[in-house]
Amino acid sequence: MSEQNNDPQTPDESGEEQNFEELFESYMKEMKDDLRVGEQVTGEIIAIGGENVFLNTGTKIDGVVDSSELLDNDGNMPYHLGDSVTLYVVAKDEGEIRLSKAMTGQSGISQLYEAYRSKIPVQGKVTETCKGGFRVQVMGKSAFCPVSQMDTAYVEEPDSYVGGEYEFLVTRIEEKGRNIVISRRELLNRYMAEQREQFLKTASPGDILDGRVTRLMPYGAFVELHPGVEGMVHISEISWSRVEKPGDVLAVNDPVRVKILDIREPEKSGGQGRISLSVKQAAGDPWQNITEKFGHGDKVEGRVTRCADFGAFVEIAPGVEGLMHISEMSYKKRVLKAEDVVSPGDRIAVMVKSVDPENRRISLSLKDAEGDPWMHIEFRYQAGQRVTGTIEKKESFGYFVALEPGIVGLLPVSRINAASNVKEIEKQKVDDPIAVSIEAIHPAERKISLDVADAADKQEWQSYKKDPGGGSDSGMGALGEKLQEALKSKK
Repeated sequence: MSEQNNDPQTPDESGEEQNFEELFESYMKEMKDDLRVGEQVTGEIIAIGGENVFLNTGTKIDGVVDSSELLDNDGNMPYHLGDSVTLYVVAKDEGEIRLSKAMTGQSGISQLYEAYRSKIPVQGKVTETCKGGFRVQVMGKSAFCPVSQMDTAYVEEPDSYVGGEYEFLVTRIEEKGRNIVISRRELLNRYMAEQREQFLKTASPGDILDGRVTRLMPYGAFVELHPGVEGMVHISEISWSRVEKPGDVLAVNDPVRVKILDIREPEKSGGQGRISLSVKQAAGDPWQNITEKFGHGDKVEGRVTRCADFGAFVEIAPGVEGLMHISEMSYKKRVLKAEDVVSPGDRIAVMVKSVDPENRRISLSLKDAEGDPWMHIEFRYQAGQRVTGTIEKKESFGYFVALEPGIVGLLPVSRINAASNVKEIEKQKVDDPIAVSIEAIHPAERKISLDVADAADKQEWQSYKKDPGGGSDSGMGALGEKLQEALKSKK
């Protein structure tokens, strides 16, 4: 029986070495042989030290950037190992590639030309304002920044920039460096475009985000969603309530929660990318579950938003308006115009009459909230009772007399003509007080019939004369009591 050799095969060491050399050579060919000063490079962070951060630049030599350049506004390092950072090559030698966000220091004019040609940001300090712009110290040279190029928005207070250090792009160099023009706006636009690109990779319509109001315009408000990324809230999307001016609801620097409605790429919106936002939709629909918030008979407070021929609209919650019909404004008088009772901006108490969630309608009543003056009228007035009212209107058939707000009775002309003091009554004018007595009350019809006051006195006198058991003493006593009661009622 022959022996079988089960020993593992020994690899070809020379072949393995040759294969490794080929792989290494291929890898080195894929790497860039060189980086030029001014070139933009994106590298992966491979080490973070106290003073320097090291990046893999994709070349044989790693890149180095000062740690201070990568700190955020609070002085913290926002990056971690493995993160990618985009920087510029500002210097290099055989053992190091120096990277930076911008060129700084006392460099020569050649460095400025390099920054100009390669569009590398340069660090500058604003020293003073001048005609049309600012004087800025850049790499040991004096440069000019037009006021229109200092920021993306209109510069209202130029002096506020003096003393500040910013990054700029060199846009023009003439006369061997004696005429240097720079722009911060161009760099900010570039930064905003980069930030926008990163933001749009993760943002989608329907997202709810927190932002900050940056500008107010007559047609809406601009909100910063991310550093360098703004969206616009149209005035119709600021609130479920009616908004006349954005400034009535929002102010610059206000924190605000918004919902992304639409994102339009630059090529689809005439070269300008647009992000449409909504504040009101982020807050939710106020009509949702409206019947759980308001029901028939609820007494609520609201604000009159507008008046119409048929009534007035009252906002009883943000974005929830109800209609108060003109017939629901008063029990006390006939209302011809809503403006005779309420005005836009008035805060009033109203009662909910009905809620229609499907059609988003709520009916309101002012008069029911104030109370029906005819309620329990029979407990306040009885037939034969003397009262003093006010003449509200004089007609050929009689006088309308207001006994209290909302309660008006009719004194017929036949009763006036039968009065002993008819001449005096006829001389009385509208708004004059008049003494009357209650003849009859009809609550269901909301009517009260009146008589002149002396008619009640005559009735009492006739009743006294017909009293068969009334002696002289008792009769005089009863008459005295009646007179005292009459005097009290007239008081």
